[in-house]
Order: sequence, then structure tokens, then C-alpha cells
Amino acid sequence: MAKIISVHEYVLKSTVDEKSFHKAIQEAERRGLFQLPGLLGYHMLKGIKGSRRGCYVGIWVYVDRQAWERLWGSPEHPKEKNDYPENWRAWEEILSAFLTDDPDEIQFTAYEEWTGGLTD
Repeated sequence: MAKIISVHEYVLKSTVDEKSFHKAIQEAERRGLFQLPGLLGYHMLKGIKGSRRGCYVGIWVYVDRQAWERLWGSPEHPKEKNDYPENWRAWEEILSAFLTDDPDEIQFTAYEEWTGGLTD
């Protein structure tokens, strides 16, 4: 099965204290807000080099496309915010205090793992 890896770019408000952002992530973890069916794991990262140096991303890894689509809908028919899992809506509420944009308006890309072999 091919995993889905979704990369969410978080742009923090200039007034945000990074330590507060880190604490908010830890609090969300403690509350179990990242426990979603089909989510294998996640990583919260801060850029250290390149065009997004000093910026944050969340990388969300799902078991497969079916699990991802059950949560978020298909690319052609995404779910409405009100249909998101309750714990994810709570996470977005926390996140919104730190971001320059609404959590539903951030830059993100969902990738499907490529499992094919290389050919000539």
C-alpha cells in the first residue's frame, strides 16, 4: 500500500513566541488531538537551510489513500471543515492563534508514495 504524506507549511505571525508555539504542539499531543484513524505518524519540523529557513512544517503520514480520503475527502471532493474529525478541529483552533492565515488556507501538498521501480 502506498502511503500518503501531507506537508503543511506553517507561517507564524511575527508576534508569535516560538516557545509558546512549541508548548501548544506539546499540549495538543497531550490531549490526543493528533490521534486520527489511519495516521501512522507526524513530524513537526523547523527549517534550518533553504528557502523556508526558520519556518515550520507539519508532515503527516497516513497508511494509505483510502484512510486519508476517509478523513479529508478525495482531491476532487474535499470534506468541509465542519466534517473534519473533532480533534482535528480542536487542533486547528489552537493553530489559528499562531498562524498568519486560517489553518484551512495554508500552503500544503499531499503526496502519494511512489512504489514503482525505475525504468529506462
